[in-house]
Order: sequence, then structure tokens, then C-alpha cells
Amino acid sequence: MKKIIFSLSLVLFFQATFAQRVTINGTVKDRENGETLIGVNIFDKVSQKGSVTNNYGFFSYTTQSGEVDLVFSFVGYQSFVFKTFLEKDTTLTVELSSDFQLEEFVLEESRGENIMESTQMGSINVPLRQIKDLPALLGEVDVFKILQLLPGVQSGSEGGSGLYVRGGGPDQNLVLLDGVPVYNATHLFGFFSVFNADAINNVELIKGGFPARYGGRLSSVIDINMKEGNMKKFEGEGSVGLIASKFTLEGPIVKDKTSFLVSGRRTYLDLITRPIIRNQSGGNDDVGYFFYDLNAKVNHIFDKNNRLYLSYYGGNDIAYSRFLYQGTRNGEPYNSNEKAGLGWGNQIGAIRWNHVFNKKLFANFTGTYTRYNFNLFAEFLDTWAESGVPKEEFFTGRYDSGIRDYAYKADFDFIPNTDHYIRFGGMHIFHRFTPGVYVSRETGLGETKLGTDPENSQEYAFYVEDDVNVTERIKVNAGLHFSGFLTGSKHYTSLQPRISARYLLDEKSSVKASYVQMAQFIHLLTNAGLGLPTDLWVPSTETIAPQESWQASMGYFRGIGMGLEFSVEAYYKGMQGLIEYQDGASYLNIEENWQNKVVSGEGRSYGVELLLQKKLGKTTGWVGYTWSKTERRFDEVNFGEWFPFRYDRRHDVSITAVHKISDKIDLSGVWVFGSGNFISVPTQAYNHYDAVSDEFYRRYMYLEHYESRNNFQMRSYHRLDVGINFNKKKSWGERTWNVSVYNVYNRQNPFYMDIAYNYAQQRNMLAQYSLFPVIPSVSYRFKF
Repeated sequence: MKKIIFSLSLVLFFQATFAQRVTINGTVKDRENGETLIGVNIFDKVSQKGSVTNNYGFFSYTTQSGEVDLVFSFVGYQSFVFKTFLEKDTTLTVELSSDFQLEEFVLEESRGENIMESTQMGSINVPLRQIKDLPALLGEVDVFKILQLLPGVQSGSEGGSGLYVRGGGPDQNLVLLDGVPVYNATHLFGFFSVFNADAINNVELIKGGFPARYGGRLSSVIDINMKEGNMKKFEGEGSVGLIASKFTLEGPIVKDKTSFLVSGRRTYLDLITRPIIRNQSGGNDDVGYFFYDLNAKVNHIFDKNNRLYLSYYGGNDIAYSRFLYQGTRNGEPYNSNEKAGLGWGNQIGAIRWNHVFNKKLFANFTGTYTRYNFNLFAEFLDTWAESGVPKEEFFTGRYDSGIRDYAYKADFDFIPNTDHYIRFGGMHIFHRFTPGVYVSRETGLGETKLGTDPENSQEYAFYVEDDVNVTERIKVNAGLHFSGFLTGSKHYTSLQPRISARYLLDEKSSVKASYVQMAQFIHLLTNAGLGLPTDLWVPSTETIAPQESWQASMGYFRGIGMGLEFSVEAYYKGMQGLIEYQDGASYLNIEENWQNKVVSGEGRSYGVELLLQKKLGKTTGWVGYTWSKTERRFDEVNFGEWFPFRYDRRHDVSITAVHKISDKIDLSGVWVFGSGNFISVPTQAYNHYDAVSDEFYRRYMYLEHYESRNNFQMRSYHRLDVGINFNKKKSWGERTWNVSVYNVYNRQNPFYMDIAYNYAQQRNMLAQYSLFPVIPSVSYRFKF
């Protein structure tokens, strides 16, 4: 009898151990429009394990055959339950319905997992639907201005859309639109970003603990996904504001098979000012500025395993002037026609094929094109007559710089079981840099060409990473990123280990730690003090090494309950290979190669970031605080000593709240505080007498002495913004009136400072110049 019981026990043990395993895979979509949903959490109540959808809505979950009780949950949507007895592999298409009774403002560390469960550190998803409720400068909702409210992210200057993440510069942010790099992400001289919120589905910011699949930058990844287009029905939305209007149309070309999206935005400052200027000049003068964005996307489903995307973005800023004079000189006709302008913008295209090889292997193949160009031109033509003989004098000059990329890449998601999520892939980029070329033609001189010839280079990368459950409490994301750069006769390579780990203290809290190394093979030469986008993208060369960094971070994360989550992260980052112009050098010295005008150095940044979020209820929002310190050091600058980074901000506070009074009215407010930026101020000034010859030549020079770089800190920055939305459902759809007030108490925040002369006291003084006073604005939004 004992032998029989032992034998039965042994059989049952082997059956339990080697029971047939089955896989459930598929996609998760929005029931109303067919959009795939990113980061949906799939949890099995039976096994207490689960999965999460990737950036294309795909998921795979493997378990033992038998009973499963899957719950599909996603913020702002009703949960879906799939309960059955599984004996074989199954493919599902799950559609979730919006939960309109749960009006949340959610800023979450991971859309699929709770803040304490994921291995990812320094990652925040930004929900676009709720962003539109916040106060907006001049009525324009801006994604980057929301990112600036997060711990560890700074704006740089008043009103600007630049992002300075954990001590890095704007060039160290990898900004991706549907997987394509965007090299210049700002409009209106930096005051707005190029991203139209109506065309965007998802925004993720990663500022630390970078997974191995990302590379090429040191400080952050901003991964932006465009909407795919409504598969079910035609839908439109738009807005009319003080300076810009936009409109988006999407719908099916073939229902549930092919969809499209087209979205456009344009400012009309030039249209408003043009009649005034022409009236004042008798119709001869014209001065204007505008920018525009155009997004387009086509999405086609061949079958359950194959899907094709085509996406495009184009945008430009254009400033122009024209002055026409018609008169006489010496009694004969004289005409003068002058034109000048500048423009900058991006052109981006992508073709993407999603393919499901099997229930555990998903692939994404992408070909991309991106171009950024800046140009500046001036020309004049004077015509007249001398004794009846026609005469003319002309000049044309044009300056161009930019960067163009062709790239292809392949990314794979392999999910063998619930304890492993493996990603691997590679990419190859063909770069063409135009650091700056000036061409002019002038009467009697012919054509003159100055500047650096275009430079070609190639960049490639391979990666592998695994998100693995080591035990019930320990989860690790480990990976390697290998990249290379070919420029001239030089071949740079970089092997970058990445690891993040999470340890669950209990059901509500965890501690996390990460270590990453990053490399960046391209540089941005920045002209401090210029308000124009004259920054130049340049490659690493035989004499200019790549930028490199390492970052270590550690944090504590806790779910408090009642929709509250708390996190605190500490980090230290070291950077090498940073470049900037030598003192007195700029992009204007185009007769000299840019490599001879730069210095190379290092940087370091460390700090602590706290974030308290309230996700549920009528009042939602977050409170963020950052303490940080950022420094730079160059051998040829500041006597080789460390000096504060211009945007070193010791203290940074942001408070954001949205309160829903009713279905028709909601209030919002934002208050920010930041320590002042650093600038270089002369400590002594004197007149220098230089006499080459007492009889023929005397010269006086006004000289300034700087004891150190960035030796003066400007006033602290703070402001309050408030807004109110009036929502109403109409027979044709929905409409919202938004009234916002920027800088409610009219704080005169410093934009820049300069030396000025105080005539009353008869001495020089440091004068502050401010940009934005209190600014009320109104906008009208609609959706049908």
C-alpha cells in the first residue's frame, strides 16, 4: 500500500511539474476607436502572475494548462475579465471601454504596473487626455511644459520649452516621435515644443535606469507615440487660441482594417500684424513670423500577425521682412528692395512593419528619415538711372546648417514565460552633417563660399535585455548596449552595461537601484546669449571624442492608498567629452573649422528627487521637489577649475492640481519655484590706453575682468498659473472653453541680465530684464 501511495504521489508530482504549458497572446485596443493601448496590465488571479502590453499593444502570457482568470486593467478604462479553462494556445483581441465615471488625473511611474512593482527607475508616463486640463500659456497646451513640472527636469529659462534633465543639456535628450529622432523640438525661439497634443497618443520620459534598448544620448529619453487613427468611425477635434489654431481628423479608410490621421497647427501672428504694418508703410513693408506643424499617419492591418504603419511629421518656423522704397535720386528714378528672413524646421518620415512570428515572439521593423535644417538669408537689389543709363547693385547671402539621417532598425520582444521578458535588436544610421555653409553673390565680386564641407558618418548599435523575476520579491532588468560610430578614419565603439533591480519590502513598498553607462556620438554647439536656433549639430571626429556618462541611482517607492503614491530617488551622474565654444568663438566665424573653436571637458551632477502623486478622486495632481547640484570643468576655461553649470538649480518645487467641480466645470492650478540660474558677471572693469603713436593714433579699450565662470546667481524664479474649463456636451459632440491666467501675481522673473549704466548714481549696474508679466488667455476646444 505504501508503494502504491508513493507511486501515485510521484506521478502527481511529475504531472504538476511537467504539466502542459499554454500561451495566451494578442493585442489590447480601445473599443471606441481601435487604438492599441500601451502598458495594459494583465494579471492572472490563479497563478498570481501576469504580463503587460508593449508599445504596439501586443502581449504574451504563458502558464500551465487549466483554469485561468485574467484581468486586463488600464487607467481610465473599465477592467476586462477573461476566465476559462485552457488546454491549448489561444490568441485574443481584447477591447477595453473608457470608464467615464472615473475621471482621473494620472501621472504614473508605469502605466501597467504599480510604482513599487516595476524595475524601471526615473520613468514617468504622461497621459495626454488629462494634460489639456492644465493652465496653458497663450492658450497653447504644450507637452514639454508639463515635463518641466516633473522632478529632475528644468526649463532653462522663462517660458522656454527646453529640457535640462539631471544636469544635462538639450542635446543629451533623445526625443523620439514614432521611433524617429527629432533634433530640434521647439517653436517660437524655444517657447513652444513642436508636438501637437491632439495628434499624440502616449508620452514617456525616462531620466535614469535606462533600459538597454535605448541609446545615443546621455540624459533622457522622451518617447512620443502618435495616434494610429480611428478604426471605427470618423472623428475630429481642434481648438482656437490667441496665437494658434489646430485641427485633427481621423477615421477608417476600411473599417477595422485601415485608418488614417491628419493633424495640423498654425500660428497667425503674421496675419494679425500684416495689415497694421502695411498700413503704416503704405503697403511697402512686410514683417512677420509664424510656425506650423503637420502630422499624418496611415495604419493598415493585413491579418492578426502583420500590421503596417506610415507616419510623417513636418514643421517649420519662418520669420521674414521685406522693405520696398520707390523714389528719385538726382531727379531720376531710384528703387530699393530689401528682403531678409530665417527659418528652421524638421521633416520626419517612418515606415514600420509589426510581425508576430509566434505566440511568444513579436518583431518591429522600421525604416526612418529625419532632417533638421536652419537657414538665414538676406538680399537687396537697388536700381537707378544715371543720365538715363540703367544701373543696379545687388547682394544675396545665405547661411545653411543642419543634419540628415537615414536609418533602419529591428526590435524583437521574446516572452518565453512569465518570469522573463527578453528584448533584443539593432539599428544602423547614416548621418550627414552640415555644420555651416555661407554663400554670397555681390555686384562686382561674384560668388563667395565659406564654411565647413558636409560630413558623413555612420552609427550602429545592438542590444539585449531581460526583465526577469528572480524571486517573488526580487526583479531585475539587465542588459547590454553595444554601439559604434564611423567618422573619417576613426572608429569609436562603446559597450554599455545597464542594470536595474527592485526588491519588494511588502505589498505596498519597494526599494530600487540602477547603474547605467551611456555614450553619445553627436554634439550640439550652443551659442549662449543668442535667441536664435543657431546651435550646430556636429559629429564626433578624429580629434573630438564622443560624450560618455555613467549614472547610479537608488530609490524608495510606496503605494500609500486612496490613489496616493510616493517616491524618493537619489542619483549621481558623471559626464566626459562635453564640448562648448571657446571664449569669443561662435558660429559666425565660419571661415574657421568648428573643431578649432571648441574645448572639451567634463561634468557632474547629483541630487535627490521627491514625488507625491494623487491619482484618484475629484482632486488630483502631484507635488515634486528636487535638490541638485551640477558643475562643469574645462582645462581652457575658468583656470581649469570646476564652475556651476548655467542651469544648475539647487532647489526646484512644482505643485500641480486639478479639481473637478462637476461634469461641466473643473479647476486647475500650477505653482513652481526654482533657484536662480547662474551667469558670468565681470568683477572689475577699466579703460585701457593703447598709444601706437601719440601723434597719429590713440585707442581706448574697455576691458572687463571675470574672476570665474558663472560666478553670479540670478533671482529665484516662481509663478502661479490658474485655469478653468467649461465643458458641455452638444448634439454634434463636445466643446470646452478654457480660461487661463499665466503668472497670476505678476512676478517679474529674470529672463536675462546685462550691465547697464545708472545715470542717477553715475555708475554701472546689473540690470534684470523680464519677459512675461501676468498673461490671461482663452481658447475654444471642440470634438465631434
